[in-house]
Amino acid sequence: MENEIKTTCLHDRHKTLDALMAPFAGYDMPIEYAGLDIEHCAVRNSVGLFDVSHMGEVEVTGPEATQYVNHIFTGDVSKMHNGQCLYGMMTNEQGGVVDDLLVYRYNSDKYLLVINAANIDKDIKWIATHALDYDVKIADRCVDYGQLALQGPDAEKTLKAVLGIDGSSLSFYTFKNLPDGEIISRTGYTGEDGFEIYAAPGRIVDMWDALVAAGVQPCGLGCRDTLRFEAGLPLYGDELADNITPIEAGLGMFVKLDKPEGFIGSDVLAKEKIEGPKRKLIGLEIEGGATARHGFEVLDLEGAVVGHITTGYNSISVGKNIAMALVDARYGTIGSRLQVKIRRKTAPATVVKKRFYTPNYKK
Repeated sequence: MENEIKTTCLHDRHKTLDALMAPFAGYDMPIEYAGLDIEHCAVRNSVGLFDVSHMGEVEVTGPEATQYVNHIFTGDVSKMHNGQCLYGMMTNEQGGVVDDLLVYRYNSDKYLLVINAANIDKDIKWIATHALDYDVKIADRCVDYGQLALQGPDAEKTLKAVLGIDGSSLSFYTFKNLPDGEIISRTGYTGEDGFEIYAAPGRIVDMWDALVAAGVQPCGLGCRDTLRFEAGLPLYGDELADNITPIEAGLGMFVKLDKPEGFIGSDVLAKEKIEGPKRKLIGLEIEGGATARHGFEVLDLEGAVVGHITTGYNSISVGKNIAMALVDARYGTIGSRLQVKIRRKTAPATVVKKRFYTPNYKK
């Protein structure tokens, strides 16, 4: 059935650990195990383990692979080194974000695109459709890989001690192939140092078992969201969408408009960069104890609606009631005073930087 819930290769392990499960991006995924606060702090202070096997992988190969990926991607992959990862977006003709993704460059003829689980079907169709005029082959590799994310300041030593994998040679946003064809990268989505391992599903299960047996804390999607949010990292469906541009989301540094061939939507984004966006993604510090949630209205001091909350939490690491919001650009200046409508009441709020927590990546 088309709407049948999917599972990852680690689904049985999550059930055995009595994880709180819920649908996410068409998958039955773990939300938490020991509790959101415990898992969040494990990643901030030591190490945590995530099942991210629901993410999608698409391989692009061929003599025009570099030109093609540059055509659909906001970054410039022609300037990447082999073994480098690059974050960016695929944008539509209106400049909205089809998806944000990671590009792994093997060489000028081979790339791996790592896409969001919720967008796999849409993305693969988009990628295949726009490849027709290029001498490339597109391969859906989603079923070939499971994926683990080992995140936290102790990730490197845990990787070596438990799995025998030496990640010390990897700098931030690089990857390498292991002898048996597995991939290990050092990117992360938590604001902490960390590694991602791509391997055959059976091998992923073995690695998970070894790490859990060694005492590594399994972590669910609940703390993944609180961790990435504190570090100011966007989530597709909240801060990014088909009708939100990278410029509006404050991701202009990942939009390379100096590529000679341009990319889909680049003309719109070039104009928006010059004129300035009409909307702006901002950080908010909210007074009072009530938490703002996605979709809640943001008001000016006179009570007029000027935007909406994209993500809100009572931050575990920062100890403040904070949120990100997409608002009319006129209200996006740091220090500006606004209000947030939380159910039937309004709470005063101040515009602050979106990066609420300073990331601890290995540079």
